[in-house]
Amino acid sequence: MNAAPTSDRIPRRRLRGALAVLSACGLLLTSCTATYLRLSAAHIPAGTEATAATAAVPAGLLRYYQQQLDWKPCPDKPAFQCTTLKAPLDYAHPDAGDITLAATRKRATGTGAERIGSLLYNPGGPGLPAITGLWGVADAFSSSVRAAYDLVAVDPRGVGDSTPVDCDTDTALALPKAGVITTAGEPDFEGVDAMHEKFADACQLHSGRLLPHVGTLEAARDLDLMRALVGDERLHFLGLSIGTYLGTTYAELFPSRVGRMVLDGAVDPAIDGYHRFLDAAHGYQVAWESFAADCATRADCPVGHSVEEANRTLDALVAALDQNPLQPGKDVTITGQDLLLVVTTALRTPAWEDLRVLLSKVTHRVTTAPQKLSAADQEDSFLGSFTAVNCLSAPLGPRFTPAQAEAALPEFVRVSPQFGAFYSTYLQWCAHWPVGPTQPSHRITAPGTPPILVVGTTRDPATPYAWSQALAHQLSSGRLLTRNGNGHTAFLQGSTCVNTAIDRYLLNGQLPPVGTVCT
Repeated sequence: MNAAPTSDRIPRRRLRGALAVLSACGLLLTSCTATYLRLSAAHIPAGTEATAATAAVPAGLLRYYQQQLDWKPCPDKPAFQCTTLKAPLDYAHPDAGDITLAATRKRATGTGAERIGSLLYNPGGPGLPAITGLWGVADAFSSSVRAAYDLVAVDPRGVGDSTPVDCDTDTALALPKAGVITTAGEPDFEGVDAMHEKFADACQLHSGRLLPHVGTLEAARDLDLMRALVGDERLHFLGLSIGTYLGTTYAELFPSRVGRMVLDGAVDPAIDGYHRFLDAAHGYQVAWESFAADCATRADCPVGHSVEEANRTLDALVAALDQNPLQPGKDVTITGQDLLLVVTTALRTPAWEDLRVLLSKVTHRVTTAPQKLSAADQEDSFLGSFTAVNCLSAPLGPRFTPAQAEAALPEFVRVSPQFGAFYSTYLQWCAHWPVGPTQPSHRITAPGTPPILVVGTTRDPATPYAWSQALAHQLSSGRLLTRNGNGHTAFLQGSTCVNTAIDRYLLNGQLPPVGTVCT
C-alpha cells in the first residue's frame, strides 16, 4: 500500500489527474399552446401509465411549460443560437425553487416538408457539457439531417452553463504522493477512500441543496420540458455513451413521446456498479491488445512486437513513472496513473498514431513530451458533476468500502492484467457521497415506444459491445446496429455504413435489417 498522504492540499491539476475518469452534448418559440401543454406531463413516476394525448401537466409545473424561449446568437458561436430556461429543482415539489438550464441550437437549413423538428443531442460523460459537444460536431452531420432538424443541446442540470455542481476543487483534499497505484500494481484503497471522503464533504458544503436533484431521472424530465418548449410532440434524440442511459430513462418515463431515438455506445441499465467498472476494465484490455497487435506489425513500435511484450512494456512504464515521474513543466508531474489515463483516452478515440508517439516519448523519457500527456485536462467542474450524476444511479455509482474494493481486486486483475488494478479503485467513487442512488439497476423495456436504434461497436472499451446487445434485447422495440471496429461509439467515426444507416433512420424511420454489421 502507499503511505498515507502527508499534505491536506493539492493543486487543481493533480486533483484532476487523480480523479479524471473514463469519460468520454423550428421557428422562434413565442408561446406554448394549450395543445402542447396537454401533451407535456413533466412528472410521471416510473410505472405510471400515461399517454402524450391524455397526460396533463401538474398545476405546479405549468409555468415551466409556458415559458417563452428567447433564442439569440451565441456570443462565442454566432452560427448557433443560445437560450436559457427554468426548470424545477425538484419535479416532485416544484415550489422548492428553480434551476437554470442552458441550451443551444443550430437551425435547420431546410424548409417545408423536409423539416422534421428538433434533434436533441447528448454526448454522455456524465458531466460533459452538451452545448460545446454539439458545437464541435454539428457541421459533421449530413446535409440531409441538418436540413431536416434543428440540432439542439441542453447542458444537463449540474453541468456546464446550467446550474452547476460546485465542489470548489481548491479546497483541502489529499492524494497519495505517487498516485492511486503503487509500483507493485496494488491500489492504495485507504488513500483513495480518504480522498473521496474529503471530495464528497467539499461538494456537500458548496452544493448540498443541488446534489439530490442532478440525477438522470431529473435530466430526462428536463428533456421532456425542452421537447415541449421547442414545439415537438415527440422527442427526437441522439445520445452517445452514458447519454444513452439518459435516452433509455426518457423512454421508460415517457414511452408515448419517443420519436426517433438513436442510442450509440449503450449503457446496460440492468448492470450494477461493480460490473460497470469490471466490464470497462476488460473492455480496455481488449482495446489495448488490439492496439498492441497493430503496433507489433510496425518496425518503430515503441512497446515491442507482440501483445505479450507490449503488456510487459506498459507495466514497466507505469512502474517507472510511479517511482520517478516525468516533469515536463512547472507544477506538472506525470505519474504512472496519468499514463494509464492517457492510454485509455487514446483507446477510446482511437488515436493510435498519437498513442504510439506518446509512448515513444515516455519510453525515452523525453521531458518535452507535451503537457497534454497528463490526463488532467478536464474542466474543473467536470469532477463534481461527473460524481454527482454517477452516484445517484446504481448502475453508474457503486459504493464500496476499501475492504470491499480490495476483495474485488483479484477478479479485476484477472479480466484485465494491465488496467484491472487501476479500475478497481473506481468502486469506491461514491462510498462517501452524501446522497444515495435514486435510480436502481433494472431492465428497461419501455413498452409502447416506436422503434429505437441501438448502436454498438465490437471493441468499444468504455461501453462494451455486450451492453449495446443487452439494451437492444431489453427494449421492446430495440434494433441493434453493429460496427465491427475499435474506439468508443460509432456515429461520425469514419464508417459510411453506420452514418448512412443512422441517417436513414433519423430521416425516414427506416431501421437497418436485423443483424446488420458495419465496418
